[in-house]
Amino acid sequence: MTARGAATARLLFQAGAVTLSRDRPFILAAGWASPVYVDCRRLIGRPDWAAAITELAAAAIAEEPGLDGFDLIAGAETAGIAFAAWIAARLARGLRYVRKRPLGIGRHAQVEGGDVAGARVLLIDDLATDAASKEAFARGLRAAGAVVTDAVVIFAHGTFPGTAARLDRLGLSLHALATWPDMLALAAAEPSWLKPEEQARIQAFRADPIGWSAAHGGRANRAP
Repeated sequence: MTARGAATARLLFQAGAVTLSRDRPFILAAGWASPVYVDCRRLIGRPDWAAAITELAAAAIAEEPGLDGFDLIAGAETAGIAFAAWIAARLARGLRYVRKRPLGIGRHAQVEGGDVAGARVLLIDDLATDAASKEAFARGLRAAGAVVTDAVVIFAHGTFPGTAARLDRLGLSLHALATWPDMLALAAAEPSWLKPEEQARIQAFRADPIGWSAAHGGRANRAP
């Protein structure tokens, strides 16, 4: 557990962003069933949480990919837009936002806020499950002429199969402020965040995410 990972994990716990279900599993956007749901959008609910996560993200970006590595910041719809706006202001970079698919009306645009042709664009999103949405966002930006090599998220599950292969095919490096090892390490040190039985349930799920998902009404196949 890094200091940044611990600080991000603590913010997520404080914001009530981590919810476990005893009765019915959560079905995540990628179709996977999970006993736990991480809602990074809770961080936008208080100015102090928003300021703290912006500072953590700005420091992480300064280290990797580095402030010289990009010209613009693009927020992924919808949750990534608020985080991207704060980070762009903090780092004095122009802001764009990108949809999963073109709007279908008006200019039929997938990227909003201005031209990205020839610009190096850093993608910002709230979280990564199996990186399927990152594929749509990166391809949309690239279709508009942007150079996209890195994406930053508040939280990455790091659990679901096929994620690393998808990112490798995309040529996209994913940087997460926190992952499950960070969350569970903090909970182990401070059990008030997650009871031991809750930690054990998450660990069991992470040990066999496909089997757990299939047994609880979610996807049963590896990511393509």
